[in-house]
Amino acid sequence: MTTPQHKIGSGFGARSTADDVLAGIDLSGRTAVVTGGSSGLGLETTRALARAGARVIVLARRRAAAQEAVGGIDGVETDELDLADLDSVSGFAGRFLASGRDIDIMINSAGVMACPETRVGPGWEAQFAVNHLGHYALVNQLWPALARGGARVVAVSSGGHGNSGIRWDDVHFEHGYDRWQAYGQAKTANALFAVQLDALGRDHGVRAFSLHPGSILTPLQRHLAKEEMVAAGWIDESGSPTDPTFKTPAQGAATQVWAATSPQLAGLGGVYCEDCDIAGPAPADGSGDGVRPHATDPEQAARLWELSASLTGVDAFSATH
Repeated sequence: MTTPQHKIGSGFGARSTADDVLAGIDLSGRTAVVTGGSSGLGLETTRALARAGARVIVLARRRAAAQEAVGGIDGVETDELDLADLDSVSGFAGRFLASGRDIDIMINSAGVMACPETRVGPGWEAQFAVNHLGHYALVNQLWPALARGGARVVAVSSGGHGNSGIRWDDVHFEHGYDRWQAYGQAKTANALFAVQLDALGRDHGVRAFSLHPGSILTPLQRHLAKEEMVAAGWIDESGSPTDPTFKTPAQGAATQVWAATSPQLAGLGGVYCEDCDIAGPAPADGSGDGVRPHATDPEQAARLWELSASLTGVDAFSATH
């Protein structure tokens, strides 16, 4: 059974930081893999995990830039990964498995948001490909190391999942592209991925979670014009945040770090989290926070897994791939 979507009273909240949720937790001897771990929320996540004693492997498209960003952090190493390129995904997975190391924590933090229509690989829509399919292939190819480590796998979703469920008849937007619907579909896919991975992995000691980190100004907004963010009430003309609900990067990283490490989640999995707690259901009228039913539906999660296996040719749980 999937863990019910209801708050557990973690004692943390929207203003808790990554360091707050790690207080008293010793990650010495643990290995964490963080995609996008050299920028934005990923960088804050890397810093916090390393301060708690973890060995952190940061994956990024531009390894030299990543090394520059994390070079001063003890216990951190980098490797190259382009989630839009399945050969790159296979390359890293092969290198890592050859090392014989286990993975205790995996955080899929890399992503793109609201980009212009872009095609990657065999014509896949870029947001679905990078945010979901690349991570799907990566986790499946790293499965032996994850299973040995009894890992927690954390997929960074977004409240933007409310913009769209999975468009089963046109997942790659071949018939009219809308960048926010495409982002919403990709973030729904992240949540459904966690649902199905948890269902498949729990008997092996692997649990999975997804989350909404909150609204934070990071390089994720690189595809948005300043005028658009001003009109949305996010920033003023000088670029300073004007929305009081926005979090700092350290606060924004907190929920993914909590999901990856909290003893409060022992024995749980397959749920969507926000503000350092399990999220409740979203209101029926679509307003407010919480998770939409389409992002936690186990039948849609299983269907998405099968689609992803078909598209990528990878499935750690099937002898046919």
